[in-house]
Amino acid sequence: MNLPEFRLESYFGIWEFKARYNLAASDAQTVRLPKLLAMATEADRERWEHLSLGYIPTEGTPELREAIAQTYDGVEAADVLCFAGAEEGLYCAMHALLEAGDHAVVLVPNYQSMESVPRSICAVSGVALDSGRDWQLDLDEVRAALRPNTRLVAVNFPNNPTGAIADRETFEGLIALCSERGIYLFSDEVYRGIERDDSKRLPQAADLYERALSLNVVSKAYGLPGLRVGWIACRDRRVLTKMLGLKHYLSICNAGPSELLACIALRARERILERNRDLCAENLDALDAFFARHAGRFEWYVPDGGCIAYPRYLGADGVERFCARLVEEAGVLLLPASMYRSELLETPADRFRIGYGRTGIDEALAAFEAYLAASPQECET
Repeated sequence: MNLPEFRLESYFGIWEFKARYNLAASDAQTVRLPKLLAMATEADRERWEHLSLGYIPTEGTPELREAIAQTYDGVEAADVLCFAGAEEGLYCAMHALLEAGDHAVVLVPNYQSMESVPRSICAVSGVALDSGRDWQLDLDEVRAALRPNTRLVAVNFPNNPTGAIADRETFEGLIALCSERGIYLFSDEVYRGIERDDSKRLPQAADLYERALSLNVVSKAYGLPGLRVGWIACRDRRVLTKMLGLKHYLSICNAGPSELLACIALRARERILERNRDLCAENLDALDAFFARHAGRFEWYVPDGGCIAYPRYLGADGVERFCARLVEEAGVLLLPASMYRSELLETPADRFRIGYGRTGIDEALAAFEAYLAASPQECET
């Protein structure tokens, strides 16, 4: 396999723990261990106190798979396979489903592995989200991208990096299109649960279609990335079996303490997600005000969900130079457009990702604003 450098992760490797203000974070605010344990049921607290630090089942503990299944409408515990984070699940799914003679369709822009992993296996086409329509998906463009050998369509809503969510009619139309042709639908749903408007929340693909794979993780909407627990729900158990075989070559199994803590979080999910939705709403208000004050430098829009957005930078110096100087001189980290460059389609070169899921945004925006005040305004004419 020839996998390219993972640009975003390499960039984070340099700056994520060095920058004073991480305004590029893609996860919701985390909690300390005692606070999470305080949410545990009496039975789960008892399990925690007597937990053995041995191996656990490769597919995930029965308790965690059942807790995950309870978050779906039509999925059973046997339809769930757990992974070490979402990335391992994505990697296993692409390799379980795709072979050299196949074709896949993915959305652009995307989290890089969504296209780079399938591109290492087979032919891949991109379908662009429309920035002129708040990054909406055009189902006709998906239809036009399909080939006789298309085996997989991969989508991500709420989208990383744009925060866009397809409307319900489009999403159900996509499922119908895949169903008509027997195409697998890989649906990255890691930000589901922290939509700006609950009415925009999409159903989980695995509930609607037997050939859909719903990817999720406790890292993003739940704000628990340190647990490294993700999963795929899919009612096609032959696919789960193939992914299980691949996992034997990777993590083998998750950490037992992490899976138990993930169980606790899932059983307290309404409480956790409500907290994170409230925080995101409060931080969006702060971003609205910030970008309104600097409308000559940035073009802002309010994302549909998740905890990241993709504004446009209007400066003549370009977004790459701007983001580099901002982190080097002011310690404020953003992700410039090059982190979302696609090999499939031309992507906007004047955007940056900003995160709004964590506490402390006021202090970060104050540092950002001080930098802008001290810097000459270099806007395009």
